[in-house]
Amino acid sequence: MPFTYPVSRLALLAGVSAAPLLLSQPVAAQVTLPQIVVNAPSPIARPAPDTGDGTPQDPAQGTLPIVTDQFATVTVVPKEELERNGSGPLGDLLMSKPGITGSSFAPGASSRPVIRGLDNNRVRIQENGLGSNGVSDLGEDHGTPIDPLAADRIEVIRGPATLRYGSQAIGGVVNATNNRIPDTVPKDGFSAELRGGASSGDRGLDGAVLLDAGKDNVAIHADAFGRNSASYNIPAYPYLNDPTRAFGGRQPNSAARSYGESLGGSYFFDGGYAGLAVSQINSLYHIPGIDGEDHGTRIDMRQTKVTGKGEFRPQSAAIDAIRFWLGASDYKHNEIGYLNANDPTSDGVRQTFTNKEQEARVEMQLAPFDLRFASMTTAIGVQGFHQELTAPSPDGAGLFDPNRTQSLAAYAFNEFKFSETWRAQLAGRIESNRVTGSSPDIPSGDLATSDRTRNFLPKSGSIGLLHDLPWDMVGSVTAQYVERAPRAPELFSRGGHDATGTFDIGNPNLNVEVAKSLEIGLKRAKGPFRFEANAYYTRFDGFIFRRLTGEMCDDDFASCTPGGAGTELNQAIYSQRDAIFRGGEFQFQWDVAPMGSGLFGIDGQYDFVRATFTDGSNVPRIPPQRLGGGVYWRNANWLARVNLLHAFSQNDVSANETGTPGYDNLRAQISYTEKLKNDPSGIKQFTVGISGDNLLDQAMRNAVSYTKNEVLMPGRTVRVFASVKY
Repeated sequence: MPFTYPVSRLALLAGVSAAPLLLSQPVAAQVTLPQIVVNAPSPIARPAPDTGDGTPQDPAQGTLPIVTDQFATVTVVPKEELERNGSGPLGDLLMSKPGITGSSFAPGASSRPVIRGLDNNRVRIQENGLGSNGVSDLGEDHGTPIDPLAADRIEVIRGPATLRYGSQAIGGVVNATNNRIPDTVPKDGFSAELRGGASSGDRGLDGAVLLDAGKDNVAIHADAFGRNSASYNIPAYPYLNDPTRAFGGRQPNSAARSYGESLGGSYFFDGGYAGLAVSQINSLYHIPGIDGEDHGTRIDMRQTKVTGKGEFRPQSAAIDAIRFWLGASDYKHNEIGYLNANDPTSDGVRQTFTNKEQEARVEMQLAPFDLRFASMTTAIGVQGFHQELTAPSPDGAGLFDPNRTQSLAAYAFNEFKFSETWRAQLAGRIESNRVTGSSPDIPSGDLATSDRTRNFLPKSGSIGLLHDLPWDMVGSVTAQYVERAPRAPELFSRGGHDATGTFDIGNPNLNVEVAKSLEIGLKRAKGPFRFEANAYYTRFDGFIFRRLTGEMCDDDFASCTPGGAGTELNQAIYSQRDAIFRGGEFQFQWDVAPMGSGLFGIDGQYDFVRATFTDGSNVPRIPPQRLGGGVYWRNANWLARVNLLHAFSQNDVSANETGTPGYDNLRAQISYTEKLKNDPSGIKQFTVGISGDNLLDQAMRNAVSYTKNEVLMPGRTVRVFASVKY
């Protein structure tokens, strides 16, 4: 796809983009990086390096985390980056990562990660290996009940992860990890961490406290967090199709606040541990846009969740470990607003969503087995899932009637080590899904609903190869065949969703969605020059999407039937078509030379995805290609960097969808970290810093957002942050 780029900006990135050509050039300082251990892609766990306190080892401050020992493509966001940028939802946090963007329905409150152009029912969001159990996959206006303030690390699997987590992970997985269920006893018996920050663009404040204590066989964790922000600054008038509205320099109706807490503990015994945690999150956030502003639309969310986790290592020659995860959650949110835009006294609940969900998974890792030609390690697992969804409305029929989903699955992973340089993985999964709900007879326009039960049997498999190459590079090839069962809302929706401005109509006759994917990668994690390059091709048979018909509806189904006279909401019917996704990502970091007491370096990135139906028309809501780079300086204490990310214009849009112009996002940060020993205050480490986003104060519209014609991304924002560890 051809593109142009202003010469003045291209000059800044020219040196950055040329860095790979300088791989062989001598560098005065060699960098030795710790092994990055991740646990999201595969049930086959590898020994973690000993950090002294049992915590996962993160890369050195400011270094680019490159994962080379996984067959899946994994992006790691370490704790120090979370502390620096942890002022918003997951989608905003991951917005600039190659191959990842955010839905940005309500920046700062409701932004779900979009991976390689896929989101909602194709991207699983989870915490400590269990689903987030909200309803963010049912509507772009719904927030995710996971807050980065309480997380220690984020892992993102780019590409299918259905084999371990289920068919709703056909596009990838976002896994937030924390210590709510401790897996070690604190080294000194007690530790505490305070995190906090303040941002200028939304007058926001956020903070968290995390406590860990333990002795002998018991460990306890507690945490609490909160954030509050006003409507955020924007650099231009937001409404493309209505020039008459008042504008005060802020995105109207974009304020948000949230808070939560958790308490958990673990008991350790000979060969393992078992733990339990109870957590709760509350959030009240406003929905920007014309309709949201006129009706004062906001969402009041609450979730209570109980989770369990454990591991047992038997004294057995055949079994290395048995691990389990289990969870149950009760989620509810009310969508509140004026029934009549001109009457504030008509304020009330317009729509309610509830989700009661239970999930359990057990995995057994077998001891390595000698096959003569290779050493084989096998892990097998079973997963069960039950969900009940409701969406009642006081104004009449809700988005869908109560529905139920039940799932039971089994999977197996086999990894083969042929030599020190050749490794392979062979994995498979079979899953039984039963979805029960009700739907109207759409073709005839019959308003009477009938109960329906659909049974699906998705099957998936993958094969992958890893090969160590010269100059510490690792090459990979992965092929996957994955199937996804339709979700209940895709089958049974038949109501208005004011926040998205659509009247969603499900199709109870949808079939299993099939993705055939091939990905190649080249990575280097050692030395002064580190990089990651991936290219992928995925063909979807029966890709499920919401098709805008061009017709209009009101809040009742009768207005959408033949002869209806709706005027308020865009009719969107869940449909299936074959589609092709292809794209790639590249990122690098190069420690160019010593400078003073530290290292000076440059970094860069590029990503793109092109998605079309097989007739050549465009798949809706696909992110544009992006190119970026910057400079940095770091040592043991200081980290300073400046980075420019350019998003190109997106004109490859579907019918009834508008394009977006390109923009430049200039970001900068400086932070200082100090580790202390035997300090009288008890402080072991502290970090202070300041960061800036959209420093050019450009009007940025997100191509994948449903509200891109009415909602701008935040303007210039400066954030100060600090953390203290005891």
